[in-house]
Amino acid sequence: MSLDLDFLYNMNEGPLRSGLIVLGVALVAVLVAIFLHRLGVALVRRLARGRPFTTTATQVTFNASRACVILFMLRIVLAGAPDNTPGLTRISYLTSIAFILALTWFLMRCVKSVSLTVVNLNPYDVADNLKARRILTQTRVLSRSAYFLIALLGLAFVLLTLPGARQFGASLLASAGVAGIVAGIAAKPVLGNFFAGLQIAFSQPIRIDDVLIVKGEWGRVEEITGTFVVVRIWDERRMIVPLQWFIENPFENWTHTSSTILGTVFLWLDFSVPTQAVRAEFERICQTLPLWDKRVCVMHVTDASERTMQIRLLVSARDSGSAFDLRCQIREHMINFIASHYPGALPRMRAELSSRNQPDALDTLIDGAPGEPLKGQP
Repeated sequence: MSLDLDFLYNMNEGPLRSGLIVLGVALVAVLVAIFLHRLGVALVRRLARGRPFTTTATQVTFNASRACVILFMLRIVLAGAPDNTPGLTRISYLTSIAFILALTWFLMRCVKSVSLTVVNLNPYDVADNLKARRILTQTRVLSRSAYFLIALLGLAFVLLTLPGARQFGASLLASAGVAGIVAGIAAKPVLGNFFAGLQIAFSQPIRIDDVLIVKGEWGRVEEITGTFVVVRIWDERRMIVPLQWFIENPFENWTHTSSTILGTVFLWLDFSVPTQAVRAEFERICQTLPLWDKRVCVMHVTDASERTMQIRLLVSARDSGSAFDLRCQIREHMINFIASHYPGALPRMRAELSSRNQPDALDTLIDGAPGEPLKGQP
């Protein structure tokens, strides 16, 4: 499709006037493009009222779609411009490249609109957010993978448009031959993280907001990018871990199937402590703590040594953060309770002084050791 501007030849004028007229027609085409774009967006919004995907798409892709329409109209004007228009070839190349880039931008914004709609329809800031976190993780990883592929295709088509770079564009699209193999080997870490991201998106060993133990550190998954995972440590540090590490190394995921978790409190007490009284107080305090989810509240004597016995207090909470706070509250209360009611039950160091075959301790202090004179005697 082209706009015939051959009537410019009949004006018996030089290239300068032709260029000015083409510029004027281009400005009119831009205004028409903006008007048609607004009209089309308004019509789509009216027809798609109540449909979240289409409504979000018209908002997110507004600028990108407008740029595509404007550049498309300019391509029509330049295709019909006379050959004596100054700088026609160079402007046509630049417009073609800009149009490809605008289409690439538009496709990426379309992916962004879909991901935003999916995230908005599945909020994860709720108590039972396992399904929402799974969908959020898949959406973010797949959208970033789509960004990479769209950008790669856009770059390839830009190179195909330029006469001196068509071979590179074809090689980029074909991804074959010795150059492709060498490039693949050189980009092994990048490609490894890319495919690891796809594997994480579908198999989901980790998700957004999962609680992990990574290299001995406790933290939550804050962000999953196309190449690495950001883990927010409990003290607000950030650990950056490559995606491929989660595929090749073992780690702990405390919220893989559920956010609920069991917490333990260990006490080392003397054998004289009345365990029934301690158990009754433990069960009573659990009933008063709002962080306890009312599933598990059990006390066991799990070990004993020659000096103390070990008591384990097992409680349950809705998530790991609540479990940590709950354990601290129970530990503090039980220590205060035992110290107040049974102070003799706290761990003690027993020592016994035997007088068998040894002089009385008092005599030793008075008379000195056997066979030795008292201090001050000759």
